[in-house]
Amino acid sequence: MESDAEEQLRIIERAEAAPYVSYPETPWWYPPVVGLWVAGLIGTFAWWRENGLLFVGSLVGLIALEVGFLTWMQRRHGAMPFPGRGRPPREIGRIWKRYFMTVPVFVLIVALVWWLGGVLAAAVTAFVLVTAGLWFYERRYAVAAAQVRERLG
Repeated sequence: MESDAEEQLRIIERAEAAPYVSYPETPWWYPPVVGLWVAGLIGTFAWWRENGLLFVGSLVGLIALEVGFLTWMQRRHGAMPFPGRGRPPREIGRIWKRYFMTVPVFVLIVALVWWLGGVLAAAVTAFVLVTAGLWFYERRYAVAAAQVRERLG
């Protein structure tokens, strides 16, 4: 039988974990749309030297889309967890650690493809890596969130 202090500690743990494990399901279109956005960002560099107005205009448009998307996600999720604010449950922390260790590897792969194959090849590579990476991350995160919910009962 749990003491009153243990029950209060469990309540606090559940409240701390809530932003990490209580969220609406990510829409199916999220990974490919983010992949397209990253590919579009890379693709704008095709205009880097030829047309500064198209380059800057594209960047501004893509950044505006990102701000709109993040605003929508924050409203949809409510309290969204961000690295550096609070401490995630250990199961989520492991997923985040793997994610942040993978991102530089993807950046290096895309940079190498860009250097060897050009902007279009880099944009296609980024689309594939980002879409597949986010799809995998979302599935692993859902498993970790379920483990946290089960542990905290």
